[in-house]
Amino acid sequence: MNWDQIEGKWKQVKGSVRQHFGSLTDNDLEIIAGSREKLVGKLQERYGFVREEAQAKADEFAANMKEPAHSQTQPPPGSSRGSQEHATRR
Repeated sequence: MNWDQIEGKWKQVKGSVRQHFGSLTDNDLEIIAGSREKLVGKLQERYGFVREEAQAKADEFAANMKEPAHSQTQPPPGSSRGSQEHATRR
């Protein structure tokens, strides 16, 4: 997921941010509001990371972040559409 997507879906994503970075407070998450730069600053403040390390941690989090389940464009595995597509490939 890129940072534009994270910012746009912040309400859905902030729980994952909180789980990943447990030292961030609810107030921190409200301040960050999906901004990469604000997250980097809070990571420096809460964890004592140097800027480059905080940027790497934020980018690693974003790279591993998956789309919230309800916003995926592909049907879930085992859905009827997916089964039909598989059946036509045989």
